[in-house]
Amino acid sequence: MKITVNGEQRNLAQKVSLLEFLNQNKINLNVVVVEYNYDIVDREKWQDVTLADGDNLEILQFVGGG
Repeated sequence: MKITVNGEQRNLAQKVSLLEFLNQNKINLNVVVVEYNYDIVDREKWQDVTLADGDNLEILQFVGGG
């Protein structure tokens, strides 16, 4: 199954939830916003979203500084 993450194609062996995908990729959940198929997904719903072939993710991480 192929998905696009931040403009790059990725292969997934099986369907996983958005939350599982983020955890598997060691994404810091406290500093990200996720856009799934061009809609921002509330954190509370990450477990409810199952990634499927052709899906598009944009994972935006907040960076402090100034």
